Amino acid sequence: MNEDANGGSPVRNGRTLSAEDHLDNLVRHIELVRDAGLLLGKRLMHEGEADFGRLLIARVFVHDASKFFGAEWAFLHRGSAVPKDKLELAINQHQQTNEHHPEYWGGVDKMPDIAVAEMVCDWYARSQEFGTGLRDWIDEVAVPRFQIDKTGQQYKWIQKFVDVLLEDVFVHDEDHP
Repeated sequence: MNEDANGGSPVRNGRTLSAEDHLDNLVRHIELVRDAGLLLGKRLMHEGEADFGRLLIARVFVHDASKFFGAEWAFLHRGSAVPKDKLELAINQHQQTNEHHPEYWGGVDKMPDIAVAEMVCDWYARSQEFGTGLRDWIDEVAVPRFQIDKTGQQYKWIQKFVDVLLEDVFVHDEDHP
């Protein structure tokens, strides 16, 4: 599977994905986000942030549900045959209705910690899907793209959530989730 010029829309052998392939990719992404959110949420609960961890877990169980409907289903991640204006409409719809996107808030610097945590889980899922390092992608792509202030609170939250999510528990504590 390749990425095309429409912002990473999956294309198989130069064709638009079938509905079944599109569904499989969407469900796989949501499952990766859910798994990351469960792990991060449980680890935060273990560290004494029980309410926050529970709320994060609840959020990842409805993550990207909007992609199953309307313009998002019809045009997001369907391949290069999608007209640019339709793709932009679907992207805007998704970003403006999903709190884990900086565009929903008007920038990362305005995001609350729970939305940042879900965003990190989403970024982790994308890093798994595309075989990229999460930390490198954040520093090389996300920081400039979203104009993230590396001295700001949101960047500190991003780093904390990445550290907790990627922590090697076998080195530290066998009882840790």
